[in-house]
Amino acid sequence: MEALLTGFSKWLAATSLSHIIQSVTWIIPTLQTIHILCVAIAFSSAVMVDLRIFRLFERDEPLSDVARRFLPPIWPVLVILLITGSLLIIGEPRRSLLNTTFYLKMALLIVAILLTATLQRTALASPGLFDDRSRRLSGQLLATLSILVWCGILFAGRWIAYTQAG
Repeated sequence: MEALLTGFSKWLAATSLSHIIQSVTWIIPTLQTIHILCVAIAFSSAVMVDLRIFRLFERDEPLSDVARRFLPPIWPVLVILLITGSLLIIGEPRRSLLNTTFYLKMALLIVAILLTATLQRTALASPGLFDDRSRRLSGQLLATLSILVWCGILFAGRWIAYTQAG
């Protein structure tokens, strides 16, 4: 598998798009800035809902209203993250494709997307579900997992720079 990824990385680095991304000095910093801002939007939106589940934010507002306000922006932001992340990979394929930390980040992202979609669907379908005492703990466990996964994405994304492939 490593040989396949190495060959693909070399091919990708030789493409004209990769050369443009590598040679125009402002492209990578701009893509990274957009990517980081979008991660901040996704993270903060998800955490706002998680904090509401813990009753640390907007206690008097129903969870469904908080979810309706904060979770929808995540989905278009994920599209922007996909585009900017793909362009960053094309520009520097070895940095990501040969780095196990990158795959950790992607796995955590899949978990975060599933958790966020589940929380959004649950909050909208059953607005008071986590408000009753017997189910509050399950909601708080989901919220804790969500926060940990989103933090893991942040750490792994930053860690990629320090675990680069040879």
